[in-house]
Amino acid sequence: MPSREPRNETAPRTGYVPVDDTLRASTAHRLTSTGTALLWRGDYVNARQMLTALSRRIPNSRYDEAGSPAEIFRLQRRDRARRAQTLNRLLVELDADHALSLRRAPDVREACRAAYGPPTGPSVVPLRELLGVIGAHQWQLRGIEVPALSNRIHPRYSVFSPVRGEYVDLVASTPLPRPCRTAFDLGTGTGVLAAVLAHRGVGRIIATDVNPRALACAEENARRLGHGDRIDVQGPALYPPQGRADLVVCNPPWLPGTPSAGLELGVYDQDSGMLQEFLAGLRNRLLPQGEGWLIMSDLAELLGLRTRKELLRLFRASGLTVVGRHDVRPRHRRAKDRSDPLYTVRSAEVTSLWRLGIRV
Repeated sequence: MPSREPRNETAPRTGYVPVDDTLRASTAHRLTSTGTALLWRGDYVNARQMLTALSRRIPNSRYDEAGSPAEIFRLQRRDRARRAQTLNRLLVELDADHALSLRRAPDVREACRAAYGPPTGPSVVPLRELLGVIGAHQWQLRGIEVPALSNRIHPRYSVFSPVRGEYVDLVASTPLPRPCRTAFDLGTGTGVLAAVLAHRGVGRIIATDVNPRALACAEENARRLGHGDRIDVQGPALYPPQGRADLVVCNPPWLPGTPSAGLELGVYDQDSGMLQEFLAGLRNRLLPQGEGWLIMSDLAELLGLRTRKELLRLFRASGLTVVGRHDVRPRHRRAKDRSDPLYTVRSAEVTSLWRLGIRV
């Protein structure tokens, strides 16, 4: 039986041992931590409890022994990757129609179709991944309230969701360049920033992304919000094939680093590739008096992953000048969590909208 290619972290592809409700958590931990994958044949609720029990048994590093925030961050990433690898060894089987036949299991067929597409036969997936699929589908159905739109955005599985509202508020409140008839939203994701620009009266917005799922998601949200006639979704690419705009907006992943999972593509920008591509192409895509808006947290600077001098050097090398900057403090719960080993860094974080113009 094939193992479905995971959308998050790597799951075992071969060699799993059937287990059921009689398995003890201590035994499951010993097996999964040494590389054995377990195919659960018991009760669904018990499977979730087993996953929780396994998670409690996986130790974290001693963050208090780290010498710097950068070292703590590196250890946290390593711990998360190790945890994901171990937990993803608890597997469940999906039937030929995406059904989960465990006792007390919910109907997951619609959620799996939304995430995986039409069924192609029986498959095996990590329970942890399936729970993510179910949660993502609930978000897609309910949507996320966006105050700047007085409406909801409906994310899809594997598309970065606007759960941190401060960057949306920055785009909603920063004065638009004059004139501002056209705009590009690069890396649109759910299309939330394109929708905000349309809500503010920009006449035509081209929204791009390299992720086909994001393109479909953005197009769906534009139609749902009544902006389908003004938001043109194009891709997969960062910049549209041609044209210039009065405003070019980009909210790239804020941390330089290698994504270890699909969902980390919205968090880590490998070799700062998206940031550099945006800046390198911006000068030739702006109309006279136009602006490029770069939304960027300074978390990478606080962690020692990038310096402010390096960012400003990228601006200059791309023929750009800073015409303004608007800052906001994050409101997410991690910025207030004193138990987080990186609390000092996260509580000091600032998200900025850099207004960039053509340097003459």
